[in-house]
Amino acid sequence: MNEIVAGVIHWKQVHPNIGAEVSCYYLVGERVLIDPMEPNEGLDWFREHGEPEHILLSNRHHYRDSAKFAEAFGCTVHASRPGMHEFSDDQPVEPFDYGDELPGGVKAYEAGAICPDDTALHIPAHSALSVADGVINYGGLGFVPEEHLGDDVEATKRTIRDSYAQIAAEAEFDNLLVAHGEPVVGGAREQMRAFAEG
Repeated sequence: MNEIVAGVIHWKQVHPNIGAEVSCYYLVGERVLIDPMEPNEGLDWFREHGEPEHILLSNRHHYRDSAKFAEAFGCTVHASRPGMHEFSDDQPVEPFDYGDELPGGVKAYEAGAICPDDTALHIPAHSALSVADGVINYGGLGFVPEEHLGDDVEATKRTIRDSYAQIAAEAEFDNLLVAHGEPVVGGAREQMRAFAEG
């Protein structure tokens, strides 16, 4: 559990469905989890450092261990409306619309392209932007493997770039919280603009 900027905790955990590490975040003061999996330290870590109240999903595929947190702490899970069909009756999720202000003062932006519910979460209190699958960071911002980009790979890449160019123009952020790879601490908006320009 690493505090990457004041009040933002990052950790990685292997996702059993994909067999790879994914990134998870906790906004301590806001008591908001983003795309959580249970850390190696277990749920007791949160009992000692402040129990979460809300879970924000950057897309429907990132439900991950949300049920464990909801059961342990009574968290409300929030996901964007276009992805609501994915959740079963035993996965209570509150829908949000793009442009909504969410718990923690977070604003939801449509990222689109890969799936209609791909969401960027702007977190002004921490000068951060959390992103789903449109942008990953393994030694530099990039795309997920091309087999996940649909039938017209280049068109999908263009749409992703256009989406993030618009988001970077509207939202001020210095840090990037990626779901896949390492977070970017400092200079993230400039890196996102460079990525969007191709």
